[in-house]
Amino acid sequence: MKCASARPLADPENAGRKLVEIASSIQPVQDGRIFIELINVPFLKQGGTGEQFRDAVALAQERGWLELHESGTYVRLTGQTTEVR
Repeated sequence: MKCASARPLADPENAGRKLVEIASSIQPVQDGRIFIELINVPFLKQGGTGEQFRDAVALAQERGWLELHESGTYVRLTGQTTEVR
């Protein structure tokens, strides 16, 4: 019998915080842009799913922690990310 491990990124609050943590560790390119794939891959490697990633981005936007460009190709961290921790 296998024991199922807890999935910490299943909670949108934890997933949003993890997403911002990952984004904060990445060096932005011009105008503070962080390409979405640079946060997507580490998020998935942490055990998250595509749906959890989508929910985490939505929560982070709602809370004002990051801005998602309308094209969906990059995000920008806002000054409100200090509230995340």
